[in-house]
Amino acid sequence: MAEEQAQQSTFDIRKIYIKDISVESPNAPGIFLKDPGAPEVNVDASIHASKLEQDGFYEVTLGMTITSKIGEETGFLVEVQQAGVFNIIGLPDADLPLALEIACPNILLPFAREAVSDLVGKAGFPQLLLSPINFEGLYQQKLEHQAAEKAKTEAEQ
Repeated sequence: MAEEQAQQSTFDIRKIYIKDISVESPNAPGIFLKDPGAPEVNVDASIHASKLEQDGFYEVTLGMTITSKIGEETGFLVEVQQAGVFNIIGLPDADLPLALEIACPNILLPFAREAVSDLVGKAGFPQLLLSPINFEGLYQQKLEHQAAEKAKTEAEQ
């Protein structure tokens, strides 16, 4: 019985919150008088995970920076740091990065999307619905980049 409990894993969401948030519209109100056409929207996402003092607890932060340009002028700049505290116990060490860099950001993304859409609307722009993000693909790219860097470093030695 004790062995069964030791082998069970736990993945719990303890808290989801906005850690930092900002919106800027540096060219307002003049930007509203221009023909918006098809604005150029750039989305950058980052993931930061850190172990907390209490065993099995991690904070994961999904950082998003969204910039919209109309011609050469910035329409808006939105930055959101959507965070969560997760209790993760019993996962093999090899699987922990998958939880922290894929599963947790997938949980945080809908909250970040809502915050971005709300801020963009309050800044006077049409609603912005962010597309889903393939965190698994981003994780694979990160691993490939790390492997390439390691191979490059070894080749230089």
